[in-house]
Amino acid sequence: MLAVIGGSGLYRIDQLEEVQEVRITTPFGEPSSPILIGKLRGKRVAFLARHGLNHQYSPSFVPYRANLWALKEIGANRVLSISAVGAINERFRPGDFVIIDDFLDFTKGREDTFYQGAYSLDVPGDDKPAELLKNKKVVHVDMSEAYCPQMRRCLMDVLEELKLSYHPSGVYACTEGPRFETPAEIRAIKILGGDVVGMTGYPEVALARELAMCYASLCVVANPAAGIAKYRLTSDEVISLMKSKEEEIKLILKLFVERLEDQRTCNCHRALEGAEV
Repeated sequence: MLAVIGGSGLYRIDQLEEVQEVRITTPFGEPSSPILIGKLRGKRVAFLARHGLNHQYSPSFVPYRANLWALKEIGANRVLSISAVGAINERFRPGDFVIIDDFLDFTKGREDTFYQGAYSLDVPGDDKPAELLKNKKVVHVDMSEAYCPQMRRCLMDVLEELKLSYHPSGVYACTEGPRFETPAEIRAIKILGGDVVGMTGYPEVALARELAMCYASLCVVANPAAGIAKYRLTSDEVISLMKSKEEEIKLILKLFVERLEDQRTCNCHRALEGAEV
């Protein structure tokens, strides 16, 4: 099953049918919102609001581990993240879509792994992640291809068909927030190869990998980043831009769900093979 995680300005999927609201508690706490499970184009799809239904979770305090674990528990094996970003690459314009293919992590102090060795939590279940946690294993997952190639290819096909302005690849730089970045920080990130900047892409992608879930990130450029923009950045601008892209996002989701093959032909499901020490 595909799960969609909505970022700033995206708190539900209106086109879901036969919707069931699921409230779940995990060993890692409660997820940031109830999970909505319904049908879209005849396929079961789940939705979770990353920041909560009332946007009550700051990027630093989103319960990332609870969110991903809860999605796993309801049977999701694929995750599509939709979020707003600032553009560092000057070819990227406000309103453009970006299909992320790599990331840089500049966060501080976030819980970014399930597997804490001797300090791992005891969890119910008998799948591979539960087994590793029960046995207090240290796990090192490979991140050479952190974003699912099958999902990324499908997103490209959908955006091409809809004739929307998009970039087929981009490096996401994740900063701690909640403040916006300084011009000096953006200059440094640009030197390191970052194309866009946001505050929530990590550890979400790594946690999905640790659960052998497919993960793809579709970003919407909300504004130029600090120092590139010649004006003061505001949250209002981000929410307004996401609101203006609402109909396009709906079209993308419908086609994406319809076109994505049920069978996983990528290697994401093998992420835990050879990872334990």
